[in-house]
Amino acid sequence: MFNFCSLYSGSSGNSLFVQSKNTNILVDAGESARKIENALSSINVDAKNIDAILVTHEHIDHVKSLGTLSKKYNIPVYATKKTWEAMPEQASKIDLSLQYSFSSSEKLKIGDFTIDPFYIPHDAANPCGFNIKCNNSQMSIATDLGHITNDIVEALDESSFILLEANYDPEILRFSRYPYYLKKRISGEYGHLSNSEAGKLVAHLSNKKLNTVMLGHLSKENNFPELAYKTVADELINKNFNSSNIHISVASRSNPSKIIKIN
Repeated sequence: MFNFCSLYSGSSGNSLFVQSKNTNILVDAGESARKIENALSSINVDAKNIDAILVTHEHIDHVKSLGTLSKKYNIPVYATKKTWEAMPEQASKIDLSLQYSFSSSEKLKIGDFTIDPFYIPHDAANPCGFNIKCNNSQMSIATDLGHITNDIVEALDESSFILLEANYDPEILRFSRYPYYLKKRISGEYGHLSNSEAGKLVAHLSNKKLNTVMLGHLSKENNFPELAYKTVADELINKNFNSSNIHISVASRSNPSKIIKIN
């Protein structure tokens, strides 16, 4: 058993916390250092006790305070080689001895955790999601997905908990004030995942080990938490699956979530 908490999740900034008995890790640091420190403090964790930061990709809403936190607390940072190359400003703040590279086909061992990265389709240098394992339990982090691939479905098969992107509602996006090119980017194959696409994936995985889903990375302009929740629940109902058998929640953009225990 281990713990998960979404500190921040949304288009404005993302940072996730995973904790075992002996190991504390962050996935991404896309808010200010102070906000991440305060969020950790609110769940009784001191930032100086973070053992590592994993980076999904180099976009600013995922790495805003990466260099600051690493430098302040001497935290090792793990990213793919291409991601390091794509974020020189952050890399310049991080001591070379704290910079670790991995490939999306390479398992990592960090304290109590085994980290199994997998490729995700997004318009970044070399983006990835993560399967995080401890003892016999596994969770997954899968956001910034332009579309679902067979490899992603296979990667998520063994997880009991997933932090899954539900970024936008297509109709809200269609009528939003966003310029056309941005609408195309968001809804494109290397953009973000819609509520309905997230729901279809959850419905498929409901026949596997999945029992808990937290919907994350919601757009402030093109989605609503209630709508994301309802769309995913409706997809389960459409597949004749009892949605009450899977616990669905929505990560807050601005506040830490409840602690999720991963069994």
